Amino acid sequence: MDHRLSCAATAVRDVVVDVPPQSQVHRQVVRKRAGVVSIPVDPIVRLYYVEVSSPSMHEPAGDLERLMTALEEQWQVSDLELDNRLLASLQPALAKGGRSITVAVHGGTRIIALWPGFHDVSYGVAFDIGSTTIAGHLCDLASGQVLSSAGRMNPQIRFGEDLMSRVSYVMMNPGGDRAMTVAVREAIDAIIAELTEEAGVDRSDVLEITLVGNPIMHHLVLGIDPTPLGTAPFALATDRPLTLDAHTLDIHANPGARVYVLPCIAGHVGADTAGAILSEGPHRRDPVQLLVDVGTNAEIVLGNRDRLLAASSPTGPAFEGAQISSGQRAAPGAIERVRIDRETLEPKYQVIGQEMWSDEPDFDPEVVTGICGSGIIEVIAEMFLAGIITTDGVITEHPSARVTEDGRTRSYVLVDDRVTITQNDVRAIQLAKAALYAGVRLLMDHLGVDAVDEIRLAGAFGSHIDTKYAMVLGLIPDCDLSRVSAAGNAAGTGAMMALLSAEARREIESVVRTVEKIETAVEPSFQQHFVEAMGIPHKTAGYPNLQAAVAIPPPSMARSDKPRRRRREESA
Repeated sequence: MDHRLSCAATAVRDVVVDVPPQSQVHRQVVRKRAGVVSIPVDPIVRLYYVEVSSPSMHEPAGDLERLMTALEEQWQVSDLELDNRLLASLQPALAKGGRSITVAVHGGTRIIALWPGFHDVSYGVAFDIGSTTIAGHLCDLASGQVLSSAGRMNPQIRFGEDLMSRVSYVMMNPGGDRAMTVAVREAIDAIIAELTEEAGVDRSDVLEITLVGNPIMHHLVLGIDPTPLGTAPFALATDRPLTLDAHTLDIHANPGARVYVLPCIAGHVGADTAGAILSEGPHRRDPVQLLVDVGTNAEIVLGNRDRLLAASSPTGPAFEGAQISSGQRAAPGAIERVRIDRETLEPKYQVIGQEMWSDEPDFDPEVVTGICGSGIIEVIAEMFLAGIITTDGVITEHPSARVTEDGRTRSYVLVDDRVTITQNDVRAIQLAKAALYAGVRLLMDHLGVDAVDEIRLAGAFGSHIDTKYAMVLGLIPDCDLSRVSAAGNAAGTGAMMALLSAEARREIESVVRTVEKIETAVEPSFQQHFVEAMGIPHKTAGYPNLQAAVAIPPPSMARSDKPRRRRREESA
């Protein structure tokens, strides 16, 4: 009803055209597969098979009371409540099962589902609701096995590329929050359908769902107006963990299925960060760990078992290809790896969907459609290492045809006339990486450390950044490169841990109460850290570990001053 054939429609004023993912030739690659971790299985939902005594004229107890007695006698489970919606189906189930029945008990307190006779399967789904992508993992609640995983673009993107633009949409369009809530809930429901179909399981056997997401996604899934999160003091409606009936979120699973939403930490540090903390466990260890989820709004956690600090930093959408002249999201045809010859400045690159490099005989250059975030990081870092750009981020003069005049600035031609790195592209990445580094440096100041022991890069984008190039660019502080690694979808892994373990829920609920939130917007030193972090890798900070592994060009102020000096001479 809300779809139109573009060939049969006439635009009479400004319109927004939404091309659904299923109609896109180059669909975004959703890189949020389940992490491989060892999770002690202690499910919140347990199944109990019982044999219930038959009614008797001499024992007038009702069948519900007989069921409760059987559970206590056969399983030592007592003081249970029955979901009221199940009462009408209790006696038919007992009759069909020959007075034997299987019940699902949630949290040791509430019967949420029942089946006649013996039933031994129960499933759960862990969701990571990102601003760009949504990922879900179907798990067997008894064994902990991941049966299927699926992901798709967050349909809210049509309301705004980043979080603040979606909040602005709500502010300018009354009822816009409801439209976004409907869109994300429909996506969650569709992913459950996809997961169960792929695994060949009955959707009605999905009994438990866990959700993580940043605060704005958290609020929109729950149907809460996110506009208070758009302005100081960035107040959350709630930061508590929540347990809800799935049907209240328009999620179709077992009628008694419950949804557990992990707690948020602060206005811009949400349940996804709580999930990442649970997965990575800096609070369980002595080394000072820096955990960064790189996205349009980077979440940063720093510390160890003694103290944990968290902050968010507004990196913007440049790392995801937005605001970049040839940028795009990760999809087949997007350049994701780049190397530049130090002498000739000739590049070679890899694109998503092809394993070979561009200098190999069978490579087809026509497949290139743009450059995604990991490719942007690498090409700018390689341009710096090759001397094409200075520490200040200025593209310098060079006899190579790859470096071209672009008005008052210069550009680097990566792929003929299709992918060019402009001076504005370099500046956009400098601004994004400086915001991230400044947030990290602020936490280091508060923790009282000048170095970190290890760095973990989380999230779909963070997990596909080459750690060496992330450090060359100055996205992260100096550290032993062997101690810098990808954490995968740490937030999603945390959601799975909470799905499969009641103890994990208790753990993260306790830990988030101890995390100290640092608000970058009100910290006087943030701006100074930001300005210094504009340099590549950094204007003032040393990078001894990086210099031991990579040949870093010395600062060349003469080259970066040369264009400005020539223009002054010409104007004189």
